[in-house]
Amino acid sequence: MRVVIQRVSEASVTINNELVSSIQKGLLVLAGFEADDNKEDIDWTCNKITQLRIFDDINGVMNLSVKEIEGEVLAVSQFTLHAKTKKGNRPSYINAAPPGISIPLYDHFLETLSENLGRKVRSGVFGAHMIVRLINDGPVTIIIDSKNKDF
Repeated sequence: MRVVIQRVSEASVTINNELVSSIQKGLLVLAGFEADDNKEDIDWTCNKITQLRIFDDINGVMNLSVKEIEGEVLAVSQFTLHAKTKKGNRPSYINAAPPGISIPLYDHFLETLSENLGRKVRSGVFGAHMIVRLINDGPVTIIIDSKNKDF
């Protein structure tokens, strides 16, 4: 499982000119799944996301988590996080899990992330063409890969 986490002052998802989800201060999480991802990958990643100390404390030091600041989270599925670009100029998505595998993983991810956060996580719509808007705060962008925990 691979996620890109962006600290935001606001973020939203629009589909067909209709606002589907929006948040204020918190995290935008783009999530991609591989066929061999499992509950342990999701649990580990969700724990990391909610515990990452990337928000400023009163001294301006990144020392607080999204949970501690009572921030919001918007999670969006994004299979392109598993793009392979080594050969040629057209990315290959062979490592991305097909919908039959990734939809249940994504649903479990949203549920686990909400449980860890202690409140509902907002989300995009799996497989839809979405317009994702964000105001990156910092900018702060973190990449986490459950298959490469040393990253």
